[in-house]
Amino acid sequence: MDVRVIHCLLLWAAHFFLAMPHSTPRVFSNESKTGGEQDACINLIPCQDNGAICIQPCSPSFHGETSFVCEDRKWHMLSDACASLDVQSLFQRISQSELLPCFGGKPWHGKPADGAKHFGAGNQSCQADFSCIIPDILSSPAIPGNIADIVELLNKISLLLSDNVTRGKMQSYSRIANHILNSSILSNWAFVKDRNAGSVLLDSVNLFAGKLLLRNGSESIQEPFIATKGYSIHRNTSGKSFDFSMEFNSTGNITGHVVIPEEELLRLPRASKAVSIAFPTLGAVLETHQLDPAFVNGMVLSVSLPEELQNILLTFEKLDKLEQAGAQCVGWHSAERRWDPAACRLRAHNASAVVCACAHRRRTYRSFSILMAPAVPRSPALDYITRVGLGLSLCSLLLCLLIEAVVWHHVTKTEITYMRHFCLVNIAASLLVADVLFILAAIVHNTSLNYRLCVAATFFLHFFYLALFFWMFTLGLLILYGLLFIFFKITRSVFLAAAFSIGYGCPLVISILTVAITEPKNGYLRSGACWLNWYETKALLAFVVPALSIIVMNLIVVLVVVVKTGRSSVGEGCKSQDLSSMIRVSKNVALLTPLLGLTWGFGLATIIDSRSLAFHVVFALLNAFQGFFILLFGTLLDRKTREALRMNCLSSRRKWGLEKS
Repeated sequence: MDVRVIHCLLLWAAHFFLAMPHSTPRVFSNESKTGGEQDACINLIPCQDNGAICIQPCSPSFHGETSFVCEDRKWHMLSDACASLDVQSLFQRISQSELLPCFGGKPWHGKPADGAKHFGAGNQSCQADFSCIIPDILSSPAIPGNIADIVELLNKISLLLSDNVTRGKMQSYSRIANHILNSSILSNWAFVKDRNAGSVLLDSVNLFAGKLLLRNGSESIQEPFIATKGYSIHRNTSGKSFDFSMEFNSTGNITGHVVIPEEELLRLPRASKAVSIAFPTLGAVLETHQLDPAFVNGMVLSVSLPEELQNILLTFEKLDKLEQAGAQCVGWHSAERRWDPAACRLRAHNASAVVCACAHRRRTYRSFSILMAPAVPRSPALDYITRVGLGLSLCSLLLCLLIEAVVWHHVTKTEITYMRHFCLVNIAASLLVADVLFILAAIVHNTSLNYRLCVAATFFLHFFYLALFFWMFTLGLLILYGLLFIFFKITRSVFLAAAFSIGYGCPLVISILTVAITEPKNGYLRSGACWLNWYETKALLAFVVPALSIIVMNLIVVLVVVVKTGRSSVGEGCKSQDLSSMIRVSKNVALLTPLLGLTWGFGLATIIDSRSLAFHVVFALLNAFQGFFILLFGTLLDRKTREALRMNCLSSRRKWGLEKS
């Protein structure tokens, strides 16, 4: 099964569970029904009460129950606790009753459970390597109920039978865990009743493997979906590394790499050991407990180190190498059972792998991986819209500036028209330079040119996109000035000073402060692109916050224009004015929306639902063609500009005619 299909199934089930109403549900029970009546939950279609839960017993060959929830008038499976394993019997067969006074909070009484082997010589070998329970477990189906029972069994073994973890015990333990980590059954985890089962399994394996005894200074136990390696370490060791290459699915193997730096090993007061465990599939299980759309795109690598060692380097090969979104290094917070970006920082990132520097804390962070946000949906239509729109915008902006140069003296005879066209020219110039820099930044990244050139491209790209928004803000203030301060006049020199301070001064200050604060820590650029960093330093906020603030303020400007336009027809005493008023309002909104940057507000929809192709198409249409909209609404639809163009054309024709004659 493809990794993304597994991710989708697990995330769908988790979101479904977490989105249910939190009020006390109505519960139905089918415990009194037998035979064909056991499917009563499913047969009650449509169900009556959304949020109601129906509990149904398992078939006679299984113990436990299955739960269904009513959603959209249909029953959907919520959890499946049907199991065929006898965990108590299995655990008793590998333990000595006198050493274990209780199991699951209940005291043991008398003889072993039915089916268990009697204690004696035969059981001694089973206690040595747990091998006697392997056939029963491997022959059982990895259904949700059995998965939960095996997790419980492994947790009990880790808590009560981990004093002397030999190679044989670790091999048996790994084979049991491997059975429920197989990539072909991962979708079953979504219906395990205990939503923390994946976290419990991770903690159990880490605890058990951390007590592995090393023979001759090293040990290595590997199954297809879990691998454990251990080494003896001391202060004179020149760095120690753990290399993993493991099966994931039909696409082949993936790799992981753990390095303990030499400077860390110098902290050791005495010889000790280091153990690392790799899980290629467990990340998909842990995803089911988070609402963040980011998904695990590498192995989960765990380490068990002495308290003195705190910093490690990890390299993760990506599971999905087509995924080009930014990577985030994270550690599993064992107490809060969530991925925490505070545990790691990104060191390097390319198309196939990610390097992380992580802080090992035995009681908090012992397991690490990488998260990646879902990429923008890949669509030929989206690529085509972006390329055509960007090309048309560049041509439109050049034409806009050319027209403004031709008609400048004709359309700037009054102070207010001069100010308007001055803002329009700077909006067009800023967007033109920003679009050109956008193309250059993509070329710089794709050709793997040097880092400094990428920093320079990002700085100027940041500056000119901010300048675009601040000049739009200046135009918004000018519109408010024309509407609300009719009798207050400002001189051209005052306007120019204020406009340049807002339009270019504010972006310059923000851009310089951003690069000065983040670049000394190598946190200015995001991995995989010449653009502002987000995951480590949140440098992207230096663009997002000003842009969104200006969009909100310019939206207020548009509302003021709508109110003023609507009021102009009030009191005229004729109902026929209503239609013309609506047309006038609609025209003003259409004219002002692209000029004031309100189309960028549709980017919020792509953040809320990043996987929706429709939102990305709308955003691309509105913004890739923004240069064309500026030409159309700012220049061609302006009456005075059209008149000035017509006069220039007539003058040119007359001049050409005179010269010809």
